[in-house]
Amino acid sequence: MAVPARRTSKMRKNTRRSHDALVALTTTSCLNCGAIVLPHHACMKCKTYKGQEIISWLKKEAASLKKVQNRETKNEDQK
Repeated sequence: MAVPARRTSKMRKNTRRSHDALVALTTTSCLNCGAIVLPHHACMKCKTYKGQEIISWLKKEAASLKKVQNRETKNEDQK
């Protein structure tokens, strides 16, 4: 079994452990309701992201996807 020849100095020990410190999460407050949220994430309390409602945005996206799918099916039927 290997045994260290010399004692590890305080400086060497602490230098090795310098990356082990815990870092607190960065948080921001919601622009709409003021709740604490992670940066670049939607607020789950009021369902907004950067002051815009997510649900209305999702409805718009779903409607545009349906339009595109309808166009594609019409084009396939014509061929």
